[in-house]
Amino acid sequence: MNVGQKSPWVAMLFTALAGGMGWGIRGQYGHETGAMLAGLLVALVLVYLFGYHLSSLSAARAVALATVAIGFGGSMTYGQTLGLTQDAPLIGNMAALRWGLLGTFIKGSIWIGYFGLFLGLGLGGKKYTMVEMALALIVAIFLFYLGIYVLNEPFDPASKKLPSIYFSDHWHWEPGETLKPRREQWGGLLFALGWLIAYTGFIKKDLLTRNMALWGVLAGGLGFSFGQSIQAYHAWNVDWFQMGWLASIEPNINWWNMMEITFGAVFGCVLALGLWCNRHHIATNRSDEPIKLGFKTELGLMAIHIFALVTWNFMSFSTFDWFADRALTMGLIPLLAILGGRIWPYFVCLPITALPIAGKTLRQLAYRTDDISLLFGWLIYFIVPLALVTWFAIKLIQCPDKKLNGHLFSRRTLIISTIFYFVLNWAFFEFPWPWSDWTARTPSGIIFIICAAGLLLLTFYFDPRKGRWQFNSS
Repeated sequence: MNVGQKSPWVAMLFTALAGGMGWGIRGQYGHETGAMLAGLLVALVLVYLFGYHLSSLSAARAVALATVAIGFGGSMTYGQTLGLTQDAPLIGNMAALRWGLLGTFIKGSIWIGYFGLFLGLGLGGKKYTMVEMALALIVAIFLFYLGIYVLNEPFDPASKKLPSIYFSDHWHWEPGETLKPRREQWGGLLFALGWLIAYTGFIKKDLLTRNMALWGVLAGGLGFSFGQSIQAYHAWNVDWFQMGWLASIEPNINWWNMMEITFGAVFGCVLALGLWCNRHHIATNRSDEPIKLGFKTELGLMAIHIFALVTWNFMSFSTFDWFADRALTMGLIPLLAILGGRIWPYFVCLPITALPIAGKTLRQLAYRTDDISLLFGWLIYFIVPLALVTWFAIKLIQCPDKKLNGHLFSRRTLIISTIFYFVLNWAFFEFPWPWSDWTARTPSGIIFIICAAGLLLLTFYFDPRKGRWQFNSS
């Protein structure tokens, strides 16, 4: 079955809007869980446009798998990698600039490669049992540690012993400085990703999964390096931005956030093109999705994961943090439960991804600042929004398959998610309305308004089943 649009432009444009908004918002909320909200928005747009014919559960599984997988790359350190291209002592050092951009390309490729792989896995027609996926992930975790040993060791800053391929602060670039190098683990994620591509592509012969992983590698590499090129160009040419009309707006631009928005927009655009090129590999409608986990087992695993998620994001236990910061280890339960359960796919798409975002918004506005009282903060930014998305997830689970398909699931969930994350981030940004006094958050806020409006326009007026806009429909 040949699904999707006759032209890729609609998909590329609106997936770019989802990626730009999602990845721009991600910056406020942290690496892994922040990346999940961006992955959710991008996956929902792609499933809305290309997976509308699937059953609701199949569509939810594809979105949920991709949402969890994009969090893996968030465990990589990259701040010092970007610093190689823009830190004041290195301005003018072309070798450091090239090395830093190479690092961003590699790390971006790994990051979005996981997203593409698991999105393809969810949309393809190949069957993956929980047992075989568990074994594949266990091998991936083993290779993760092997990759760190091979590519990210030795790491002994006290003796100035760092890996031979190292993309963070290094005395090679600043020999006379007091540096604090960061431990990298991109090599481990690279080894694990290589194994998963090999397993799905060559052992399972899952062409969509393999191809989307490779498109994800390209999308992430281009997105991260291009986005950082913009930020680095500003750092290298500050005087140029002080002339003409730019001089009036330059002080109010958060260049780091512009890098993030560009990263998300580019990787979303490229990934949409990749899925369009591979749309003939997308599965036809599947109504016989296997449910391997019982109701009680699903809820038990969910309680364990939510407890771990809250502990990881809002508490600090060194032993547990060491385990959770490996990312793949935190993804093991969710990925298996999504494949084998009915509750998990919908809950990952809605309350599980939303929980840390709502919690961090509450922490920022009611605990770290006095913008709102604790009582109203808990009600407005945590209890009420999470109750609403949880209720919506339960309604989706209870809805009979005959009344709910991939089109309705992705459309409704995209509307809810767009509004949810825009509103929470808008509060986090302290409501940067364009008509108020401009701050460094105003330009990003204007971009998010455009992106959110575009996504809502897509869901209300574009029918992917017919491949055209319907502005006159009721």
